[in-house]
Amino acid sequence: MVLFRRAEELSLLEKLIEGCEEGNSGLILVESAVGCGKSEFLETVAVNAEKRGGIVLRGMGTADERRHPLGVLRQLAADAPAGALPAVPSSPGEAGRIGAMRQFASAVRELSTVAPVVICVDDLHHVDELSSRYLLHLTRGARQAKVLLVLTESVHEHGDDPLLRTELLRLPHFVRLRLERFTPEAVRAMLPDRGEAETARLHRASGGNPLLLRALLQDPGALPGEAYTQAVRACLHRCGAAGTELTEAIAVLGPLASAAHVARLAGATEPAAARALAALEAAGLLPAGRGQGFCHPAARAAVLEAMEPEARRALHRDAALLARAAGAPDTAVAAQLLAARHTAEDWALPVLCSAADQHAADAALDQATALLRLARETCPDEARRTEVSVRLSVVTGRTDPAAAEHHLTEPLAALAAGRLEPRALGPLARVLAAQGRIDESTEVLERLAAGEGRHPGAAGRRHGDIPGDDPLDGLSAFPRWGAAGRGCVPVEPGGHPGGRAVRGAIHPAALWSLPAQAEEGAAAQAAELFLRGATLAEGTVEPTLQALRTLLYLDGAERARPWCEAFADQAAARRAPGWQAAFAGLLAEARLRLGDLTGAVTTAEAALRAVPARGGGVQLCAVTATLVRAFTAMGRPEAAAAVLSRPVPAQLTGSVHGLAYLRARGHYALATSRFHAALGDFLDIGRHMKRWGLDRPRVLPWRADAAEALLRLGETHQADRFLADQLTTRDADDPWVRGMSLRLRASLREPRERQMLLTKAVDDLHRSGDQYELARAMSDFGQVLRVLGEPARAAMVNRRAWHVAKECGAEALCVTILPGHTGEVPEAAADAGGPHADLVASLSESEKRVALLAVHGHTNREIAQKLYITVSTVEQHLTRVYRKLEIPGRQALPVDFHLGVAEFI
Repeated sequence: MVLFRRAEELSLLEKLIEGCEEGNSGLILVESAVGCGKSEFLETVAVNAEKRGGIVLRGMGTADERRHPLGVLRQLAADAPAGALPAVPSSPGEAGRIGAMRQFASAVRELSTVAPVVICVDDLHHVDELSSRYLLHLTRGARQAKVLLVLTESVHEHGDDPLLRTELLRLPHFVRLRLERFTPEAVRAMLPDRGEAETARLHRASGGNPLLLRALLQDPGALPGEAYTQAVRACLHRCGAAGTELTEAIAVLGPLASAAHVARLAGATEPAAARALAALEAAGLLPAGRGQGFCHPAARAAVLEAMEPEARRALHRDAALLARAAGAPDTAVAAQLLAARHTAEDWALPVLCSAADQHAADAALDQATALLRLARETCPDEARRTEVSVRLSVVTGRTDPAAAEHHLTEPLAALAAGRLEPRALGPLARVLAAQGRIDESTEVLERLAAGEGRHPGAAGRRHGDIPGDDPLDGLSAFPRWGAAGRGCVPVEPGGHPGGRAVRGAIHPAALWSLPAQAEEGAAAQAAELFLRGATLAEGTVEPTLQALRTLLYLDGAERARPWCEAFADQAAARRAPGWQAAFAGLLAEARLRLGDLTGAVTTAEAALRAVPARGGGVQLCAVTATLVRAFTAMGRPEAAAAVLSRPVPAQLTGSVHGLAYLRARGHYALATSRFHAALGDFLDIGRHMKRWGLDRPRVLPWRADAAEALLRLGETHQADRFLADQLTTRDADDPWVRGMSLRLRASLREPRERQMLLTKAVDDLHRSGDQYELARAMSDFGQVLRVLGEPARAAMVNRRAWHVAKECGAEALCVTILPGHTGEVPEAAADAGGPHADLVASLSESEKRVALLAVHGHTNREIAQKLYITVSTVEQHLTRVYRKLEIPGRQALPVDFHLGVAEFI
């Protein structure tokens, strides 16, 4: 490999060997950085010369050999035929005589009369002085002999004898050859079966150094391994200019490795440091221009791992002090502090926190987390440690919500013990509220309101200080969307929906609230406007989630779903699984609200898989709740039970996510005939929602859930009271809320009134988009039609209800609607729908409207009333529909029209 694309060099070699055979002596000096092939090139010369019948004498200089006079000369003599060369002088004094040198040169010339003599000496810069003088004398006296000297030398190392190089340059037959590193084009040509991206990676990691490239190809996988590490160490060992101390200083400094800094850290001269840097750059270990550290982290690691741990930490500590004194960026100084585990300096804490903020902004979360952990160890008091823990919780929440919650355990324990200062309370309350832990956040604020007041040091905060000097930092200005902060509930000083408030702050539940009724229309528009311009970053995640919740609950799941998908994808692209789980959790909720039970399960499971596997977390319980409700609605109680059996954190009961979990557990209890347990969960939801000022049926219709449990218990009067109460809330006009309420209330009425209520419920649930609740309402409608003596109409409605339930994935509901049926589609529906799908386009808009209403069980009179036409007109439209669809009558109408039913009903 190392001789790849060396055609020009090999051609020159052939010419020199041919010239030697013809009686013309030659002298070539091959230069290269370490690892770039000079030794292998020299071996190629030797092999080719031997193939041509030449006599090859080999020698190699080493750092140890340099201390032994005539060491290389002895190597050459040992390679010569027996008796061909004179014995090497035994003493330096004798060897230094001109006569001895002439005798050696004469013997070589004599030997060349037998066959061409090729003398190969590797690493001339390490050859001892006496041996180099013998070689120089030989080059002067063998110009007309068949002698070729091939010498190699490192480009950044020269021997101690300047005379040798000077004299060599003056010789007329002297040739210098430089072996360069591979270019990216050369690597691509060498590895044509590798893709362009792969060859570019290999070139970057190797710097074009042939030895390093060969080692990379030997290592399995995409990451450098043991072969690469050994190759790096071999290169460093042979980089004489980059001595051990200098190389270690370069590795420790990394991007800060200027000649001045390296010299100061290693205790060397600046010229020596410059030579070391140049040698490593020539070898491809450092990029051109330097200032960026080693080309690959594995190369730097190879140096650092070879150092003694204590010595390495001490050098990192000195590097931190050096970087700080030189005005290096906080990120560079903090990296040295982290490597040294050194925090004794007065400036260490703000530097670590400032660097962590910069890394977090650049999405380098591992570095940010490591720096904050070290900063927490450094904190001189509990208040500071709490502030850092809060910051660590925020940063960690991007990737691991459960770990983010765990980071608040110590601050909450300090709070319970009364050890926290006022300045630490505000940031702690804010992050607890963002995690949905309302009761804990409220408790923190109430501690602050108990007489602490604002901390006087809030003003004049400098860059690099730890945020949180203001005890209300963040609470008085929660992240909000919309010009007027729509979506948050402003709280008057002295009171809020869940206890006392701090003057100027808002209640923690405000982040999870919906706007006032008068602002709902504008709020939904403002939410969507905000989402159009939002991009995910640390400061935008909470308001984006708030805007999505507002859009979901005010404008419907169909409107919110694509936004949830977009932000979940964006979080995944940013490698932020914690954010991804939050947005995917909302997406699963949106799909569940549309009756897409299968989609809700798939999305919720993907959200839970996205985050690291650990012992749950408060925030993930909302996703778990969606999964349980979907499993329950699908008729898979075993799957729901398995999810519910997972441990949940103790803090769940005081969080908004706990409300969703209670509802999911209550639905499972209903499905498994544990009606009292279900009622208890639903009533607990109501108590918490009222206490927090979040009582909105659009979010959690706990009254309807409680009414359903009461109906199963036979408490009809109490059930009616809950439903009547829900129909008087400010969300009573929402079609989803009203549709569910009317469906349940219908069961308390006589058949005729029940039919009327269910007709309205079906209409409302059509408009809401919730196909699962629609299927339930249609199933009830089919039952009441049968009670009223309309079996044909009931059968049609039941077929449609079965079809809708089947599309939702609600297998248990399908069994309830049509017991015993196991086919994909009921036969009547199949006969009516599939064969006529291509004929639907032939219907006029008026005919479609009439047919759609007829499909959903409306009588001709009801259709006439809804469309403001006469009964006779309805009959005429239906007659034409039957004729165009080639069906005998109403009973055979297709049940799977997808033509915007809600618009007409």
